Amino acid sequence: MPLAVISDIHGNLVALDAVLSALAARGIERVICLGDVAATGPQPREVIARLRELNCPIVMGNTDDWLLHPTVEEPEEHDDSDRRRLQEIDLWCAERLTAEDRAYLASFQPTVSVDLEDETQLLAYHGSPRSYDEQILPTLSSDDLDAALDGREADLYIGGHTHMQMFRRHRRSLVLNPGSVGLAIDSAPPFEGPARNPPWAEYATIDVGGQGELTVELHRMPFDVDTLRRVIFASEMPHAEWLAREWGR
Repeated sequence: MPLAVISDIHGNLVALDAVLSALAARGIERVICLGDVAATGPQPREVIARLRELNCPIVMGNTDDWLLHPTVEEPEEHDDSDRRRLQEIDLWCAERLTAEDRAYLASFQPTVSVDLEDETQLLAYHGSPRSYDEQILPTLSSDDLDAALDGREADLYIGGHTHMQMFRRHRRSLVLNPGSVGLAIDSAPPFEGPARNPPWAEYATIDVGGQGELTVELHRMPFDVDTLRRVIFASEMPHAEWLAREWGR
């Protein structure tokens, strides 16, 4: 049975619904979510409601935990204004959540193990199995990747957090990143140049066939950015004009 993996929705229900429609058209009903579901976007509660309808396993992301324990950092004089705007948007998202929403976020697990067909095992996490803040990048050395995987055994390791798709062979396993559904980034570490939010959603699909056949696909699909902009302005969130300009520029 094919499986879809989504991550980093970030309060963007427009992009999430586009991905779910694509999955339905392909007959894919099984979904795993890698966290960071509600912060930074105009529809935090609506995304949570849609995920509750899906009833899929979800791992805890760094911004999911932050929404449960929001902290305000006093910006340094040298901090750029984008960081301040994002913090104020995330505080707005946290204020929107109900006690029921917070209880749902608190139910997310650090990792999720899934037994696929033909004894294939998948391990899902947000940043790495040992920390939702850790970045697993294509340039990470094999020894450092071994450490990040924390001694776990799996055929497929899959995490998000970097908002960039990745397909990497590591020893006898595959290490994947499905990218971001709701906040893809058109840039790469060390992020020295300007980044933008391109008008597409990203996700992965995995299928295990007979005799150990394994198919992994990374997907990128457009969604209606004009609709997202209208949702941003209708939400009355802070810095709506700035956030709307960030898309597809």
